[in-house]
Amino acid sequence: MFNPFLFEVMLVGDRTVFFPISDAKKALSEMVLDYSRKEGDHETPISGLTLHVRNAPTEPLHCIYTLSLAVVLQGAKLLSYEDQLHESTAGQSMLTTFDLPVISHVSEATRHNPFVALVLKLDYTLILQVCAELNLSKPPRDIRYQPISTQDVDEGLYDALGRLIKMCAQGKFLDSLYPLVEKEIVIRLLDGPHGLHLRHLVSSGAPNAHILKVVTWLKQNFTQSVGMDALADQAHMSASTFRQRFRALTGTSPLQYQKTLRLQEARDQMLMNGLDATQASSLVGYESASQFSREYSRLFGMPPQKDIQRLRTV
Repeated sequence: MFNPFLFEVMLVGDRTVFFPISDAKKALSEMVLDYSRKEGDHETPISGLTLHVRNAPTEPLHCIYTLSLAVVLQGAKLLSYEDQLHESTAGQSMLTTFDLPVISHVSEATRHNPFVALVLKLDYTLILQVCAELNLSKPPRDIRYQPISTQDVDEGLYDALGRLIKMCAQGKFLDSLYPLVEKEIVIRLLDGPHGLHLRHLVSSGAPNAHILKVVTWLKQNFTQSVGMDALADQAHMSASTFRQRFRALTGTSPLQYQKTLRLQEARDQMLMNGLDATQASSLVGYESASQFSREYSRLFGMPPQKDIQRLRTV
């Protein structure tokens, strides 16, 4: 006898489909594929929610991961951060609690079984608000904070994410319903395995908030020459305390973080707008083209011209 309570009901295109509860991952994957329809990165009507489909493994790419939740539904992805490897396979979620320079690539994907994932940017203010409302305790001091954590996805999170995709497809009441589901997702993350790391992010209160403001300033002003003392003043900390807290949250020093932002922007300008290395280096704040070339090679593994040629043939 058909028991509706053992099935998840989801709208896939114009069809109502019943999936066994254990197949919620498959249901969500089909919804993403139906919405996106082709390979690539796809924006949605929900700001901060993107869908990603790949038919083959990709080359390693340097990028900045922001405060966000990434869920892999098919295939697998590898991420390298500070000499650490993080793998996300189908059915796993990766939480990034801070803006981090990483190297990532799709490691498992075929045309018949494509890589399928979604990424949802999280709101730091909302996380603070929910922590206060739920009166959550601070994480234990002996818990080692990780800016990136990987966990299995539970049924409740699948359900909430599925409703986001439905909202994108239908559009009705999107502005009114999305804030409710967004808050539900934050509650589920705080209450689940990722919760300790999210709670650690907000547990230090003002110090972490000051570091976040400096990171935002660096992302907007990375072409400017700035010293450690000036950045520490922005964070209302001594230089030594600021350097220690910044590294604890990002895994790198403030000046190395700025350097990575500069080099990635220069790479984008050369790749997308056809600038040469001298033009790009000057645009992002380098006074010496030779220094730019050395640091570019150190980060990306080859000189600017060869790297851009390689990227254009991928």
